[in-house]
This record gives sequence, structure tokens and C-alpha cells, in this order.
Amino acid sequence: MSDENGTRAGHLLFLWSPNGWQLHERDGDPPDVGSTVQEGDRTFRISKVGPSPLPGDRRPCAFTQLA
Repeated sequence: MSDENGTRAGHLLFLWSPNGWQLHERDGDPPDVGSTVQEGDRTFRISKVGPSPLPGDRRPCAFTQLA
């Protein structure tokens, strides 16, 4: 998904799992710091929103911790 300038739109979500960290692409704006998101049977709290960990990716990334 890209915007009119060819830049990827949306945000990334950095989630912990028993198998390691996972990076998920999401539509829209990132969730607010302190809010929670549900992924499967786990609830995560947004601990910070920062730049994408991917080189050259200008999307914001919401970093999580288990709630």
C-alpha cells in the first residue's frame, strides 16, 4: 500500500511472541502510547511510537510490551 508519492502508507506494529519479535504492517495511524491492541489471544500495550526499524522505511512503528 503506497500513498500518492509512492511512499508506503500506514504503520508498523512490533509485537513480542514466544518465537521472537514480529513486525506487522497495519493501515492508518499508529495507536497512541499507553493504549492496548489485541493480537490473537494476547493483549499488548503500546510503549512508544518511533521510526520504523527497516532501512529506508518512513512509516512510524508502534513498539509493544505484553499488557
